[in-house]
Order: sequence, then C-alpha cells, then structure tokens
Amino acid sequence: MTSTEGRRRAAVLGSPIAHSLSPVLHRAAYAELGLDTWSYDRFDVDEAALPGFVEGLDSSWAGLSLTMPLKRAVIPLLDRISETAASVEAVNTVVLTEDGRRTGDNTDIPGMVAALRERGVDKVESAAILGAGATASSALAALAGICTGPVTAYVRSAARADEMRGWGERLGVDVRTADWTDAALGLRAPLVIATTPAGTTDTLAQAVPETPGTLFDVLYEPWPTVLASRWAEAGAPVVGGLDLLVHQAVLQVEQMTGRDAPLAVMRAAGEAALAVRGR
Repeated sequence: MTSTEGRRRAAVLGSPIAHSLSPVLHRAAYAELGLDTWSYDRFDVDEAALPGFVEGLDSSWAGLSLTMPLKRAVIPLLDRISETAASVEAVNTVVLTEDGRRTGDNTDIPGMVAALRERGVDKVESAAILGAGATASSALAALAGICTGPVTAYVRSAARADEMRGWGERLGVDVRTADWTDAALGLRAPLVIATTPAGTTDTLAQAVPETPGTLFDVLYEPWPTVLASRWAEAGAPVVGGLDLLVHQAVLQVEQMTGRDAPLAVMRAAGEAALAVRGR
C-alpha cells in the first residue's frame, strides 16, 4: 500500500458531489508526501449506480471516500466493516487491497473527537446536539467517549426524538430529547454540536449566552455561520466543519496510503479553496 510504483487511484463518491472539498485535501496530501503516481477524483454516484461502480474497480484503486447518500448503501458491498462504522451503520471510507478485499470504516467519528481535542475539549459533563440527522448519530458516537453526563438532542418531531434515543441506547449515551422550539436552552451546554443544514440555526444566534462553552458547527460552507460568528464574538471556542473535514480526511489518507498525513498542509489547502469560493 505504501509503494508509489504504478498508478494508484482514490476518489470521493456521492450525489451531488461537485461541492466536495475532498479532492483538494487528498491531492494536497499526495503532493506533500511525494506520491506522484496517486490520483484522487470525484464521481457523482447515487445508490442505484453504486454497486456497478464498486464492481468495476480494478487493482489500481486504493480507496474511496463516501458522502451522502452512500454511507449506508455501501455496507452490503464490503467484505468487512470496522466496529466504529458498525456502531452507526455508516461507512465513509473504503480501503481496497490489491487482492480485491474491501474494508469499510467511519472516520467522521474519530475525526470529530480529534477536532474537539485540538480545541482542548477532551471531556465534558454534558452536551447538546442541534438536529437529528445522520451527522447527529456520528456526533453521539463521538460523545460516547468524551461526555460523562447526559446529551440533550433538540429535534423537530417525535419520530426524530425516538431515533435519537434509540441511537443513545445503542451507543451507551444518556440521550434526552427536547423540542426544537426550546433549542435556545441548549446553547447553555458546555458543548453544543450543531448538525443542521445552512441557515437553520441563524435565529438562535441572539440567544448565545454571555459566557458560552464550545460550539462545534459541522458546516464549512458558508462559513462562518451566523451562530458561529456570534459565538466567536463572545470569545468562546468554535470548531467548524472544515476542522472535521480535515481530520476525517487525514485518517482516510493514512488508511489508504499507509503514510502519516500532513494535517497542516491539508488544512491550508482547504482554507485556500474556500477563500476562492467565497470571492
């Protein structure tokens, strides 16, 4: 896996995929590591097309990054998945060996933990999650290792509340649920993880407490969000979606290449790409 002899390929798959920063991050890593024969592309692939795409991969392929809607759909196509991926039934990383085996993992969860640790968050007594989608389950899995008390999920429906409590039971996290209309109360938690689409938390910005804890907003574009801006103005730590994207990509590069990934170089490449988009 560490050899640079012969062409080695990797790519990110999803639909839509044109916005993905993964090629920027992985290519920056390859350049820094001197992996001149490695390439990383993006392909718009939906659930229906995924089996055919995977079956068509030859021995030059080292790995795949997966985004929505493929993180669960890929599981039946793999030889094995890690315990981390199994815990949330989601795979965002596939490592392909030259003998044709396919191993799935989830680097979003350890990526979240690493991004928080980088901001000095190793343990918290409680936390709040805004939203209840796929990212929220990964957030719960990350909190399983760092949160010693309850996690309150602010959701929009009884069905979502049931889902989050179910994930909590599965992951060993004390999950409590509350209606989205009370989400402003969640901002008082020592750690707030916002997993909602762009614009959803904008109206909560006015409710940021005077001395907030840490905010982890998983969005990276547009950035900063209104909530993240207000949080930073209050002088409190903010972890952004780019932090998550970089840390999970670092783990992907390391699994696919067998080399230590250049975190700083990858982050700088991501920041530069977002700056160009924002002009």
